[in-house]
Amino acid sequence: MGEKPRRRDGGREGTVYYIVLLLCVAAIGICGYFLTKGMLAVKTGGFGQETSAVSGQAEMEDRRESIRRQERLAQKVKEAAEEAKETAEAAVLEPEPTGEPEQSTAAAAPAEEPKEEPIQEEAADAAAYVWPVEGTVDRPFSLEAFAYDPTMGDWRTHDGLDIAAETGAAVSACAAGTVESVEDDNMLGMTVTVDHGMGLKSVYANLDEAVDVDAGDPVEPGTVLGTVGTTAVAENAEPSHLHFAMKEYGAAVDPLNYLH
Repeated sequence: MGEKPRRRDGGREGTVYYIVLLLCVAAIGICGYFLTKGMLAVKTGGFGQETSAVSGQAEMEDRRESIRRQERLAQKVKEAAEEAKETAEAAVLEPEPTGEPEQSTAAAAPAEEPKEEPIQEEAADAAAYVWPVEGTVDRPFSLEAFAYDPTMGDWRTHDGLDIAAETGAAVSACAAGTVESVEDDNMLGMTVTVDHGMGLKSVYANLDEAVDVDAGDPVEPGTVLGTVGTTAVAENAEPSHLHFAMKEYGAAVDPLNYLH
């Protein structure tokens, strides 16, 4: 058996009920008023006016016709009131929606397979990097373990690679970028820093004082920056070499992650 319709709003039902009741009372009152008035008119032979015997009959017929019209009008008012009542009750008793979504009869369209986007090459692509100078690594990168420093005579970390190379050997940019600075560092001597973008920079230290680039110069892989020198006070006890370091967003990283 189907569920009985539930009343959605008790206040609304009461309001509609009283409106319909008033319409019915008004209709009955109108009918009573016109019926009483018509009967009095028939009984007295006029509404306070004396008429002749000849014209009285005609007026009587007119009054009867007027009464019949009033009765028909009253009946229409009553029927309209009853119809309004039925409409209001139907609205109050309208069942609440179940809240269940209608099932679509249309077949679901097959989902489109995602298109593969081409992989964008990052600025730090390892294939784009070259060794800045030919030679072997005499002292590796070491931030987690201490290594003996022959110049300073103690054990300490090392933030780059010491690549063995003859004094005067050409030193090149390891990748494309822009020369950020050319400076004489108190410990590492003549130093060139190249910005490669994406937060990555390369540092070339212990260069000869006569460098071939200035700050702001664009460079490509292999662009000569200068030559190996002996300007690094902190490493002058070691054989001739290039001190090469790389930084990602200011933090030292192992250059071997890029050089192959």
